[in-house]
Amino acid sequence: MMKYLMAIGCSLLLALPAVAQQPQPKPGHLDSIYNPTANAEAELGAAIKKAAAEKKHVLVQVGGNWCIWCKRLYKYVEDSTDLRTYRDANYVVYHLNYSKENQNLPLLAKYGNPQRFGFPVLLVLDGQGKLLHIQDSGLLESADSYDKRKIMGFFRNWSPAAVNKS
Repeated sequence: MMKYLMAIGCSLLLALPAVAQQPQPKPGHLDSIYNPTANAEAELGAAIKKAAAEKKHVLVQVGGNWCIWCKRLYKYVEDSTDLRTYRDANYVVYHLNYSKENQNLPLLAKYGNPQRFGFPVLLVLDGQGKLLHIQDSGLLESADSYDKRKIMGFFRNWSPAAVNKS
């Protein structure tokens, strides 16, 4: 009996590392798009710096993991090769959390309180952090999803090439 209990105990001890090392949700997982504990000011600053170096704009999607339309927009763009490729070629993307845990109100106030449009709301910043545009994402919807043509139009209209035309 003692050998039996020892065998079970050893088996449990060997299994513990496997349980402890279960994979965490990937950043692209729909329940972890936004990070309520992030230092949003610092992370957005890093995105702006990266955009300047890459001669891109910053696309800020403001929302939360609680928001079904935020998840739909994220998934819609990620699942569309055309939209994702164009976005990534022209924008550095940052997902700014707005939730009961952290509303990031001082940062949102700096950009004109875009949460007044509902969620998700999109901000386009230049490589210096200057607000170029606030986009009500409701205008990019079609029925119970998003409209590819409208999203691509938004991406194109606020790309560095479009904004910096002389």
